[in-house]
Amino acid sequence: MAPLFTSALANWGDAPALLFPDRDPITYRQLADRVSQKSTTFGREKMLVGVEASHSEHAIIGYLAALQSGHAVIMMPPADQAQGAVVAEAFAPDITFRQIDGRWRLIEPLRSRDQHGIPPHPDLALLLMTSGSTGRAKAVRLSARNLDANAASITQYLDLTATDRGCMALPLHYCYGLSVLHSHLSVGASLYFPKMSISDPQFHDRLEQSGCTNFSGVPYSYELLESIDFRSRLPSSLRFMTVAGGRLSPDIIRRYNHRMRENDGAFFVMYGQTEGTARLAYVPPDRLEGNEDRIGIAVPGGTLTVEDEQGRTISSPGRPGQLVYRGPNVMMGYASSRRELTHGHELDCLKTGDLAEMDDEGLLRICGRLKRISKIAGLRISHDAMEAALEKHGIRAAVIGDDQSIHAYCAGPASETGVKHILAAASGLTLLQVGATPQADLPRLSSGKIDYSALRAQSPGRTVNAGNRPETVQDVFAQLFYPARVGPQDSFLSLGGDSLRFVQLSIALERILGEAPPNWETLPVSKLAGSVKHTVTLPKLDANLLIRALAILFVVVQHETLWPIPGGSAAMLLLVGFGFARFQWRAISGFDIARLFRSALQILIPYYLIVVGYAVAWSEVPLASVLMAGNFGFADPERHTMLPYLYWFVEAYCQMLVLFAGFFALPPVRRMARQSPFSAGLVLLGVALLARLIIPELRQMAGNRQIFTLPWLLYLPAIGFLAGFADTTAKRLLLMTVGTAVFCFFAFYESVWIGTRVKYFMQIPVLALLLFLPRVPVPGWLKTLILPISAAGFHIYLMHRFVPELLLPLVSGKIAAPVFSGLAIVGGVALGLAAWWAQKQALSLLAKHGDIRIGLTAVRGQWPATLSAQTVAAHPDRRDR
Repeated sequence: MAPLFTSALANWGDAPALLFPDRDPITYRQLADRVSQKSTTFGREKMLVGVEASHSEHAIIGYLAALQSGHAVIMMPPADQAQGAVVAEAFAPDITFRQIDGRWRLIEPLRSRDQHGIPPHPDLALLLMTSGSTGRAKAVRLSARNLDANAASITQYLDLTATDRGCMALPLHYCYGLSVLHSHLSVGASLYFPKMSISDPQFHDRLEQSGCTNFSGVPYSYELLESIDFRSRLPSSLRFMTVAGGRLSPDIIRRYNHRMRENDGAFFVMYGQTEGTARLAYVPPDRLEGNEDRIGIAVPGGTLTVEDEQGRTISSPGRPGQLVYRGPNVMMGYASSRRELTHGHELDCLKTGDLAEMDDEGLLRICGRLKRISKIAGLRISHDAMEAALEKHGIRAAVIGDDQSIHAYCAGPASETGVKHILAAASGLTLLQVGATPQADLPRLSSGKIDYSALRAQSPGRTVNAGNRPETVQDVFAQLFYPARVGPQDSFLSLGGDSLRFVQLSIALERILGEAPPNWETLPVSKLAGSVKHTVTLPKLDANLLIRALAILFVVVQHETLWPIPGGSAAMLLLVGFGFARFQWRAISGFDIARLFRSALQILIPYYLIVVGYAVAWSEVPLASVLMAGNFGFADPERHTMLPYLYWFVEAYCQMLVLFAGFFALPPVRRMARQSPFSAGLVLLGVALLARLIIPELRQMAGNRQIFTLPWLLYLPAIGFLAGFADTTAKRLLLMTVGTAVFCFFAFYESVWIGTRVKYFMQIPVLALLLFLPRVPVPGWLKTLILPISAAGFHIYLMHRFVPELLLPLVSGKIAAPVFSGLAIVGGVALGLAAWWAQKQALSLLAKHGDIRIGLTAVRGQWPATLSAQTVAAHPDRRDR
């Protein structure tokens, strides 16, 4: 079966068909006669004909003649012996039509016995090697019906007529070039072959003289045209221009679209694949403005859908999935050997391998390529997206990568350091995981597409880090916020970070970056990734981290020795309020209980594991602790209805979280907080102080247990909360004065022993540090010691009494009391550190295997519906502290 356009050539009579410089046109009548004559030389038995696809009338006549005779044709790139050898080895053409010593000849090559006499499938008309298949045999099998359907579709949306003349600047072994040939021949239009590079200074003049009404090119073609200032002097005869075969810069599309519209013409952005016989989608020119990065809608006669991994159609805009095409131009299938040419139609749809999404106007946009993605630390980073990011900075580059790093090869002048910073910012990786190599130009296939295989072969080990892959900023964010999806523009605040995560991230950032930048919690991941400090003269530590580490050590020591240093828990309560202001203000002010609950999970999970263990050990459920109400005073650890008093802090923390949210949900308070969180915090402090002075007097608890209740404690986190919002010198001085007065008052108001005064006086320097010295210079060795203790503070608090209560009783009485206490303290801290490390490793494993995606969402620029890093930077008064 032959394509219809090959048998209807004579219908167009003496109209010009093929035009070459410096010779008379070949009319359709002449073309039909020569094709008919040539077809007799191929014989009648179906065979595979190889045609050297040069821009020659002989090549075109040979190609059309073989099709007209019902043979299958494989188009072979001219003067490419390597590709010719691959084709001969895999498919063994029965006959080859090519140029030898300046003359076109039919050559019957030698074939192996097992390949001899295997006729192709009756429907097979055309065999095209896939893009990038140099060095390996993989071809697309197309039928005559495929060719006719796609030609008809193209002529319809381009509105091609017999009066049109196309400029053939594309290779004929390339599906795009053949589609131009087929579509023009199917309507009796003519084709002009300039026989020179489009970058040649004479190209414009030849095109002007030829009377071409349309020009088709790949992105590289338009880059070359820009180099000769083609756009500013478009031939007046051009009715439309088309681009396909890859992504053209939206800026160049915009320029050509505007230029063509000024000439009453049209610019068509198209999308296609060899597997779809060329064209699958196009952007209607009247919808192109503002949609320069889209591929548009399906070509006439076909449909395009976006589908998820289960093959379900994604109908909602903005959700990426694989682009799937259905239509009469879908290929028969692939072939990698002569025997596979006997296969029939194997596909009813084409899974393009491209990731796409649909916008609100029904236009499709390519997000990336499934196979051009690196999965690094659970992140899927699109190489196409990285190229687009570089292109926005005027850098032409080809990006390759593996699951450890990505590397950009840049054409023309480009700073290696600058390219690496752009890649790091766009991907969320660190500078250690991106690379760049400037070079004169990028290797290209004969189709004009970038030859990525050549780049990989050029330096096979460049993108692979053979040793241990360095930890990245994205890694630690993904681990600590698992299972949330972390994008390059997400920040600690926008992800809903809390004080516990703050400590752990501080450690990681110090390790990765050398020193975390000031206010790092407001910065997006991508900016943090590029903040590596190569020299740090004097390390600095966040004051709240230093306070946290010292506070937990004070608690452990005081619990074991009963020395008069009981201020650790009070300092921790100050830090609770400080964390509410600094990290969780958005959730609290919005009464976002779900988000607050998620932030408390790191506390609740180990706490309830202890509850379960306690219930198993005593065969009784500690109901008060299950309800987080053990500190209310109606249960008793001695009856095993609650955990030991030690765990009051966990219960009080969760109660404070809800109470703060409830307080700021009150309409008058909410209105005040919107104007000034600090003023609203002063109201909260006043309420807390009244509660502290009045409520304990109304309800006395046995055993002095009121010290664990919220009325007794609430003023401390209220002061810490105010410290988080004291953003001016006046506010800091006011709070320092009020705080000092409050601490001194309670130091003497309830002074029953020296430890009480120590506790309250200790809070004065704690508050001063938070207000006036937020980053404390410390020696590097001390910083290394403090950070893990600070990060594991909560775990140490939960676990430290396990050592003297459960482990050391075995040696009690056999060792001296000071040694016992020393082992209890050191062992308690070590056990807490071990528990923290185990939880961190578990989260790391979950994040590693949790398939946290960026690539595509990042390219779209759509981030979680939380406060963005840009908003934080632009409005520091609205920081989600």
